[in-house]
Amino acid sequence: MFHHVKSLQFNARVSRPDPRFANLLLEQFGGENGELAAAMQYFTQAFGAKQPHPDKYDMLMDIATEEFSHLEIVGATIQMLLKGVNGDLKDAAEQSEIMVAMNGKAEKESVIHAALSANPQFPIITGGGPTPRNSQGIPWCASYINSNGDLTVDLRTNLASESRAKLVYEHLMKFTDDPYVQETLSFLMTREVTHYKMFEAALNSIQPNFPPGVLAADPRYLQNVYNLSDGTVRGPWNEGEIKGMGKDFVYVENPLEQVQQTEGQTNLPQDFDKELKATEKLDKEMSEVKSGEVKNAEPKGVAQWSNY
Repeated sequence: MFHHVKSLQFNARVSRPDPRFANLLLEQFGGENGELAAAMQYFTQAFGAKQPHPDKYDMLMDIATEEFSHLEIVGATIQMLLKGVNGDLKDAAEQSEIMVAMNGKAEKESVIHAALSANPQFPIITGGGPTPRNSQGIPWCASYINSNGDLTVDLRTNLASESRAKLVYEHLMKFTDDPYVQETLSFLMTREVTHYKMFEAALNSIQPNFPPGVLAADPRYLQNVYNLSDGTVRGPWNEGEIKGMGKDFVYVENPLEQVQQTEGQTNLPQDFDKELKATEKLDKEMSEVKSGEVKNAEPKGVAQWSNY
């Protein structure tokens, strides 16, 4: 159950119209890294988390709801940036308050022209308001949402989503000199960092959480890293210990030779029988654990989502 409070989470303000920046800001309204995508992603992920991880369900729903509030902040800011383009304000353009805001009729016409050149949909289709499209006019799409049914995978996805959204706000701040809009963008950008740390903490609280899913990595193929380009640089990603796994990377200098000698990885020189048996045992154990998490959390008899 949602209850809408008309007061914004942050006091969004705009000092003057700016249709061009309003168009850029549509990226965070209907773009793939925007607030609508984030809200729908976390909202969707929450359903699968309800039974096995009710605490994470609560977190996902809280953050999803906050993202909807951020969508409202972005939409309100876009609307204010289009002041003078909206049809009602055009009709009232001779009123003194609007004339002061627009610095006269000539400036008003200039703003309307700017809106037309920035995004023809503003004055023609949307009547001078936001719409769930990105800055190029591409409609919002459900393919922006990632929900995989494995909470550790979803949480890693969310870390990337918050990182991308933070970066978009950071870039947007370069294209406006309105101090009020800067304040709003700074607030929204900072909340992305907070959400990142919340998702990070939630992921760390689920143990084990690696590798994602149920099945362990096949020990026959885990350690090899291949030299597949000229001038490969060595670093902690291809030499030394594989962090947290008690194994070292094996650098294959000549992958073609290795593939030919092992008949396409099917005739490996090292005996992996012991490790394969251990992996098979671990797979069975993890299958029981993961399956049990969901089955044990599901109520017997009539299913009921809420307890009243």
